[in-house]
Amino acid sequence: MQNTVAPSATATDAERSSRVAGEQRKLLATRGRRIGDWPAAWLLIAPVIILFGISVVFPLLETIRLSFFDIKGLGKPKYVEFGNYIRLFADPAFRNTLSTTLIFTLATTAVSVSIGWLLAMLCSFAPRQTAAFRVMIFCAFGISEAVAGYMWIGILRPDAGGLLNTVIGLFIPGFSHPWLGDANTALWALVATASWGGVGLPLMLCFASVQAIPRTVLEAAYLDGATPTQIMSNIMAPLSLPGVRVAIFINLLGALRAFDIIFILTGGGPVRATETVGYFMYRESMTQFKLGYGAAATVILLVAVLIVSVPAIIQRTAGAR
Repeated sequence: MQNTVAPSATATDAERSSRVAGEQRKLLATRGRRIGDWPAAWLLIAPVIILFGISVVFPLLETIRLSFFDIKGLGKPKYVEFGNYIRLFADPAFRNTLSTTLIFTLATTAVSVSIGWLLAMLCSFAPRQTAAFRVMIFCAFGISEAVAGYMWIGILRPDAGGLLNTVIGLFIPGFSHPWLGDANTALWALVATASWGGVGLPLMLCFASVQAIPRTVLEAAYLDGATPTQIMSNIMAPLSLPGVRVAIFINLLGALRAFDIIFILTGGGPVRATETVGYFMYRESMTQFKLGYGAAATVILLVAVLIVSVPAIIQRTAGAR
């Protein structure tokens, strides 16, 4: 019995060793091919790296460098260390700009994402019948801010010829209000305008999240007698949160960088009531020719964008892993 078992065990060990050796040879060959492919890979990616360095990295580093200099027009730059940043936070106009940027960013994001989220859940009850409606809403997101700004100028005209004043005038005869010329309403008019263009993306993202909910879950809720409102609040809303988080992230970044629509509708006025950090940067750099001062404002805006984006990116990356 021992003579029959020993050869079988020896053969099994030999097969195992041969298999391990074969796998090691394949692994070494694969590593060799990967190392041999590195030059080709770097050659293919080199144009992208060069373009990214020229269009993004170099302007960024140059802006940070300029923020440490006092540059006025064509005068000789003067190194002031952190002087521009100290002046910025001591400037009442810039502090007002920070609060305006915060209000505009949070309000625009809250309004656009909330409306898009609600519409997504409503459209999910009849996805085929609301396809055209979703396309129309998303088309507003595709319109450039410049075009949207000129369109809203006609809506918010201060006289009776403005569409909004005309509609209100049907109920209040003779009504006329300078929506963009009044410091109390100009910022909220901008929020409404920016939110109108920002609803499309949250609608699509949240609709996709709702559509990913298993049909069996919704059917079970219907069989249990749940109303559409209960289904929206207890099933759709919690399970569509991944899409909502992505929509909040994208809309926050878009609102922080808003410039075109502010430039066209209000130019930062009246009395700087709608001036955000992005427009403040433009005013100081391009109209007042304070390049170093404007560069410092740009760096602060960059820091704000990083504060918003880096945690979201880390969270998404950790979730992917």
